[in-house]
Amino acid sequence: MFTGIIEAVGTLRKLERKGDDIRLTVASGKLDLSDVRLGDSIATNGVCLTVVQQLADGYVADVSAETVSLTGFANYKVGTKVNLEKAVTPTTRLGGHMVSGHVDGIATVEQRLVRGQAIEFWLAAPTELARYIAHKGSITIDGVSLTVNEVDGHRFRLTIVPHTAGETTLVDLKAGDKVNIEVDLIARYLERLMRFDTKETQGGGVTMEMLARAGFVR
Repeated sequence: MFTGIIEAVGTLRKLERKGDDIRLTVASGKLDLSDVRLGDSIATNGVCLTVVQQLADGYVADVSAETVSLTGFANYKVGTKVNLEKAVTPTTRLGGHMVSGHVDGIATVEQRLVRGQAIEFWLAAPTELARYIAHKGSITIDGVSLTVNEVDGHRFRLTIVPHTAGETTLVDLKAGDKVNIEVDLIARYLERLMRFDTKETQGGGVTMEMLARAGFVR
């Protein structure tokens, strides 16, 4: 589990094709690796990857064919910059939102605008993911926890404050770029609860009244 608060920007140093999978070597920049062990998870541009080899200034991880097909890793190359975050611990501050590191798909940057010192982006999400993106809801872009400021169909707008821009790869995004997105976990679970066949639960399905009592809807 992650929070979407980026700790460092790394660089892809090596990518090895192993059939449909990829083994990558990441130079981790300023990321503190002193407490990282084999088998630990590091979110790499929002993708939860397992450390299979430790290096003095980075790590090696494997990316499965399924992950490659759902993320930007299919198009990454040596030199690509990536946002890095180590997995949370029981004492970690939850500064962003709950992020699983399981990317749902790829969105496209449609427009970049400068608003004062901030940067605004309009992005287009895959149609099948648009229903999970809500005004003032949370979304993860290349591993960065962000708030959705406006929604227009399958398009949505983000505002990037200077600190976030300076500490992540988002500062370099431009129209036409592709980014990894992970939608809000709660939205996915709520949809599953709402759609679950009540016959399977023998009449025990979740109703709007139940959700209202729990405070999820008004």
